[in-house]
Amino acid sequence: MLPIYVVIGMQEKIKLLFVCSRNQWRSPTAEQVWRKDTRVLARSAGTSSHARHTISAADVQWADVIMVMEDKHKSRIKAEFARLLDYKPIHVLDIPDEYKFMDPELVEMLEISVESLLEQHRP
Repeated sequence: MLPIYVVIGMQEKIKLLFVCSRNQWRSPTAEQVWRKDTRVLARSAGTSSHARHTISAADVQWADVIMVMEDKHKSRIKAEFARLLDYKPIHVLDIPDEYKFMDPELVEMLEISVESLLEQHRP
């Protein structure tokens, strides 16, 4: 099954799900940064049961592409949602948990890494 894109007007939008542990700093920053981009729809979630928004099956089903901050997030998603991940790419951004919400360095890292991955997933 290939990714499904949302069409708004004449432009297709790719649905990006950003995931970190507690959905407190990194993934909400990514959601905030990419929400402004007219090419995408963005959401965020966390893998921890103590996350602000814990990732759900509905989140995984919604997403065209999942972008996680660390390898451990990818492993947790694969363990919990294996049946929902067929043909759904998961990219590890390798962004450590050392940034606060909207930290300028974090924003720059997200802009660079996500932009290059986004080009791979354009319809």
